[in-house]
Amino acid sequence: MAGLYFEQFHVGQIFDHAIRRTLTEADNVFFTALTHNPAALHLDEEYCREHTEFGQRIVNSAFTLGLIVGISVGDTTLGTTVANLGWDEVRFPAPVFHGDTLRVQSEVLTLRESRSRPSQGIVVFAHRGYNQRGTLVATCKRSALMLKTPA
Repeated sequence: MAGLYFEQFHVGQIFDHAIRRTLTEADNVFFTALTHNPAALHLDEEYCREHTEFGQRIVNSAFTLGLIVGISVGDTTLGTTVANLGWDEVRFPAPVFHGDTLRVQSEVLTLRESRSRPSQGIVVFAHRGYNQRGTLVATCKRSALMLKTPA
């Protein structure tokens, strides 16, 4: 199991995740269609060329969020998480375009033992996604309910 148990995390711990992902037009169109999001910003190249400041389609932000969290799982929570408790302070400071390659860094912000579940604890992560130019394109805080090391 690749994930870490609650006791294996420490505040300030940084993970520079090795997995990187180039986002394709297919990723964006499939995700946008699957989630029934009809926004022209994701689907209509001609509209974007004529009516947006970007001049091209942008990648669906919900896909970007899911990707930056997903990339973090193998190094942090795979097999040791009980549940995601929530995402806070989700931000997209710069657009993501087809062909951008994202890398992710995660940081442990806080740790606390669960008051109601003695075999578990809560870890709050900050996830940051960067494109190939090093531009910050997505951030979020994620609260995860984590298993403690089995006795």
